[in-house]
Amino acid sequence: MAARVEPARVGAAHQSLHHFVAKAEWSDAALLAAVRASVLPAIVGHGPIAAWIVDDTGMPKKGRHSVGVARQYCGQMGKQENCQVAVSLTVANAAASLPVAWRLYLPREWAEDVERRTKAGVPAELAFQTKPTMALEQIEAALAAGIPRGVVLADAGYGADMKFQARLAELGLEFIVGVQPRAKIWINGKQPWPPKAWSGQGRPPSNLRRDADHQPIEARTWALQLPPEAWQDIIWREGTKGELVSRFTHARIRPAHRDYWRNEPWPELTVLAEWPDGEAEPTRIWFANIHADTPLEHLVHLAKLRWRIERDYLELKQELGLSHYEGRGWRGFHHHASLCIAAYGYLIKERLVLSPSGKGRPGPKHVALPKTYIPRGSPRKTREAYPKLHRHHARPHRHPLGPDLAAMSMLHAASRRCRLMTQ
Repeated sequence: MAARVEPARVGAAHQSLHHFVAKAEWSDAALLAAVRASVLPAIVGHGPIAAWIVDDTGMPKKGRHSVGVARQYCGQMGKQENCQVAVSLTVANAAASLPVAWRLYLPREWAEDVERRTKAGVPAELAFQTKPTMALEQIEAALAAGIPRGVVLADAGYGADMKFQARLAELGLEFIVGVQPRAKIWINGKQPWPPKAWSGQGRPPSNLRRDADHQPIEARTWALQLPPEAWQDIIWREGTKGELVSRFTHARIRPAHRDYWRNEPWPELTVLAEWPDGEAEPTRIWFANIHADTPLEHLVHLAKLRWRIERDYLELKQELGLSHYEGRGWRGFHHHASLCIAAYGYLIKERLVLSPSGKGRPGPKHVALPKTYIPRGSPRKTREAYPKLHRHHARPHRHPLGPDLAAMSMLHAASRRCRLMTQ
């Protein structure tokens, strides 16, 4: 990049670019807001925003001094590995998606290590936060910024946190979030017993109750007990190898997660389950607070829209170098990611404009035909005597070879005569 920008001053340009990314005091939030303002209209031009996708991604990293690096689950490696993890919020519809928020997850060992924090330039006001808490902050900021709402989608790493679900409901947002197959649920309209009646002594009981004969069941068990006809084959999109299809079912339930510590039951939700052919049991379970009458096919299409974030991470890492940052500081890490997202936003906008199905695709320019043009087969007379084409039309005499070739021919003849005379 430095060689392209200033070929005569590559070393100095390299230092300037490095300073701009790693240390310069510019705002990531302001840059991402500008990218959002530029790209979102193009995305919305292909349909309303359908989803807000919450996710995190890991970037393998050696050593212990790069900001936020620790041994933790890395999605890229599919196992516990030394890596950095960032939490993001992406807005999406069927046509495209764009990350609108991005922040490094700071493990507790980093959050409580003052020396390492100081060297990496971690802001002093940042304390340890769980990933669901970080995601909620990003969602609240998106609401404050007026970004068009969508159904919040998240995997079981976020959906298993019932406080995360409850806060989304408080914010008036619909959600479809993954949960563990062993998540406890009440089915067939059941719910925990109300608190015991007060005996008149001590504090009045306030916790909900269960007994040996009145217990919730696991979501996995509920799905396994369903008859074959309860499952429907649904195609949700076209993949690289053909249509993507699987078996799904849904029902109205009530979550039972630690409700024995609550004084009122969890609100009713829809549980969505997927059981692909060839699998021994259901592979995915979701909770959704969408209206009870929502068709199963629509639920599936929304839940499966999470593939967009996987595509974003793949392109950001492989094509735009998101995971290639070699610095150690907090500011540089976020500046690098913001610039990658800006470049990605530019590419998204260009694709939407130039794609064959794009509404904003520029069409071919219409060139006006000359008035003298006569289409083949036209009844118009074609033998009219046009002045410039008529054989008797007077025209100035011109050398058959044209002025340039005529002059060259005359010079060549003169030089030949000179040679003959000298001989």
